[in-house]
Amino acid sequence: MDVRIQAIHFEIADKLTDFINKKADKLARRFPAITAVDATLKVVKPETAMNKEIVVKVTVPQQPEIVATKVADSFEEAYDLALEAIERQLEKNKDKK
Repeated sequence: MDVRIQAIHFEIADKLTDFINKKADKLARRFPAITAVDATLKVVKPETAMNKEIVVKVTVPQQPEIVATKVADSFEEAYDLALEAIERQLEKNKDKK
């Protein structure tokens, strides 16, 4: 599985990179069909609370791309929320088959 992380207009900390990779691996163990996870992080202006936005795209062969966008106080919280939404979408797709 391929994990790509893109930080727009800021340097991403190693701790955050490790967090994203660990959570993506956990998701891939639960849904082995996943081939790629793309995470795009950006800070929404103006600088207020709830200004960390993350867009997570998950690629699964023979299925449309699954996307979740979340905004929260921290990137970790936003990533957790996005992965929960992605898991629900993956479950829904699994139930359809």
